[in-house]
Amino acid sequence: MTKPILAAIVSVSSTVLTDDEKRLLEKANPLGVSLFARNLKTKTQIKSLTKAIKEVIGRDDVIIALDEEGGRVNRLKSAGFCDYASQKLLGRIDRKKITKAHAELISADMKSVGANFNFAPCLDIEYKDTSNALKTRCLAKSVRKISEHGKILWQTYQKNGICPCIKHLPGHGRANTDPHLNLPVLDFSVQTLEQDFAPFIYNKDCPAAMTAHILLPKVDSKYPVTMSKKGVQTLIRGLIGYQGFLISDALEMHALKGSIPERVNTSLDAGVDAVCYCLGDFKGLQEVVSTKRFLTDVSLERFSKIQNILKTHNTQTNLDLFKQIYYSKLNLFEEERVNYDATEVLFKLNKGVS
Repeated sequence: MTKPILAAIVSVSSTVLTDDEKRLLEKANPLGVSLFARNLKTKTQIKSLTKAIKEVIGRDDVIIALDEEGGRVNRLKSAGFCDYASQKLLGRIDRKKITKAHAELISADMKSVGANFNFAPCLDIEYKDTSNALKTRCLAKSVRKISEHGKILWQTYQKNGICPCIKHLPGHGRANTDPHLNLPVLDFSVQTLEQDFAPFIYNKDCPAAMTAHILLPKVDSKYPVTMSKKGVQTLIRGLIGYQGFLISDALEMHALKGSIPERVNTSLDAGVDAVCYCLGDFKGLQEVVSTKRFLTDVSLERFSKIQNILKTHNTQTNLDLFKQIYYSKLNLFEEERVNYDATEVLFKLNKGVS
């Protein structure tokens, strides 16, 4: 009998699995594990960790996820990998061959350490008051640029056996509050928000997508989109028409209320296929596992498309040429620097570190 898959992408505490983590991962059979700076020290160490995770869980299709957008959201940089352009810089350059080279090079880095899932690209529109959590992460203010360059990014990742994940549906750019810290409220009509939907509609064939922790009072005055049936079913599945595998943003963010099990259950009841829990603490991991929420038949059907991508063994060629094309153009531009890592801010906040 096939073991059911826990509907969660979880995280671990450090650079090696503890004995407790090994036992719980083996028992729980989670969809996957997401890695962060605390897990990444050297290429050899990361390869050892990803191998151990896959062996302990015991499935060929275990998701090993990273946030590799580029710019300040570049997890592998801490382990000595290349510094890549931010998505905003890709939009400023506005050259499709540069965008493709960006995704080719990141794909190669991820595959070299055993990662197979990228929480990228970000398809949110940049606005004047876009929060620090998203500054430099938005490709542009232009729907055309975001839509076209976003598609190049995710299709290139997919071609190389890295499952892409567009984010943050139904659109996070208007938020001037960081959801890691507080709940953004976007009190706009659905008609106004349709501009934010546009890049996601254009890219609705992407196999995976992530929800936004935003409150849209004109849609649901009680629940943030991630936990809202109206947000998931009416907006994301309905108006946007996204029918792929839908994943929550990190449940530990302060935008959400309730215990971890309550957040898991409400999000899955709203219609997401799986949730993310990224804090890396064992108590939180136990709470996620305690819900015993597994992928449904519908979610498994959506996951089958991801499984096919993970089986892809496309040998990347011309990487030296891609590097030459990429860095020759990047050297002509100055990167806008924003010294703000929302994930690390949240991690320290939850650990009581100022």
